[in-house]
Amino acid sequence: MTRQYKNFHGRSLGGRRIFPSAVQSFLATSYPEGALKIEHNLVDHPLLEIDKLALLAESLPPASIDFNGSNPSRGVDSKPGAKSLSIGETIRNIEKTASWAVLKNVEQKKPFAELLHELLEELRPVIEERTGPLLNPQAFIVVSSPHAVTPLHFHAEHNILMQLRGSKTVTVYPAGDRRFASDKSHENYHLGGTGELPWHRNHERAGLPFALGPAEGVYVPAMSPHHVQYGSAVSVSLSLTWRSEWSYAEADARAFNGLIRKLGIDPKPPKRWPATNSGKARAMRLWRRFRGIA
Repeated sequence: MTRQYKNFHGRSLGGRRIFPSAVQSFLATSYPEGALKIEHNLVDHPLLEIDKLALLAESLPPASIDFNGSNPSRGVDSKPGAKSLSIGETIRNIEKTASWAVLKNVEQKKPFAELLHELLEELRPVIEERTGPLLNPQAFIVVSSPHAVTPLHFHAEHNILMQLRGSKTVTVYPAGDRRFASDKSHENYHLGGTGELPWHRNHERAGLPFALGPAEGVYVPAMSPHHVQYGSAVSVSLSLTWRSEWSYAEADARAFNGLIRKLGIDPKPPKRWPATNSGKARAMRLWRRFRGIA
């Protein structure tokens, strides 16, 4: 399947800013590699009320929904599998269901597409100055019961996680550090596996915790391992993600390493920003083209 690189240009907010001006200044000094706590003004948005989110979930295709019982572990090993309620019931009763729900690619629905594009338009100048065109923006909504845990994992996308209701602590680990995500785990992920990681107690002190309440958020760098501990109330958050040619290049270089590792070669890992990783990335893209999958 051909990878679609889309470059959206959102509409203006009509003078109302969601991110205070300080966010752009701080992001300019930390993006793309530094995790950063931010503020936002999105808490009372009518699209993001619980009842509206339940209706949204019921309108999304099954592939865009992931929901489950809460997880008592920071690692992926004990991830549960029970789904006794529908997605709508799960969200409407989230205070009592000991569960969580992830609504993926909510930009499939026009009002959320407009919201995503407007939010990222505020940050576009900072982002594009550092990593070039803002590619494939997406939006995800996470609704969680009190005290739930999201296991240690990573994503290929640049990510701003915005807390709307309740509280959580997001603990972020350095991207590219093999103590937390091995080269093999990256390679498997970029060849179609998951980004979920095992948890070890000696991780605790090495992470950078960000305690978030409503109107707060955190920028999580691409491929930075992180886990989430939710607070004592229902939590709702909106995640804005995007890609850059730099992030795609590292992802493709990781995938190329996974291929040659299968041949018995122990490859050197890609370098992080500002390295381009262009050689291995080009090789992987040529291989996909040869196989007819890109």
